Amino acid sequence: MKLNMGKADRVIRILLALAVGYLYYTKIITGSLSTVLMIIAFIFLITGIVGSCPLYTLFGIKTRRHAH
Repeated sequence: MKLNMGKADRVIRILLALAVGYLYYTKIITGSLSTVLMIIAFIFLITGIVGSCPLYTLFGIKTRRHAH
């Protein structure tokens, strides 16, 4: 698995996942919307931690700078 996400991209994904988790925990979001958002937040959290996004690979997107 190649790293294809830059630092800013990873931080934003993790922060969004944490924000959705907070909204879910405080019951600001509920019902079907909360389920969908929590699934997306989980995916964002995992890809943010790992540094690789399968969709980026599929579409040839790279936000990571390579050190020369």
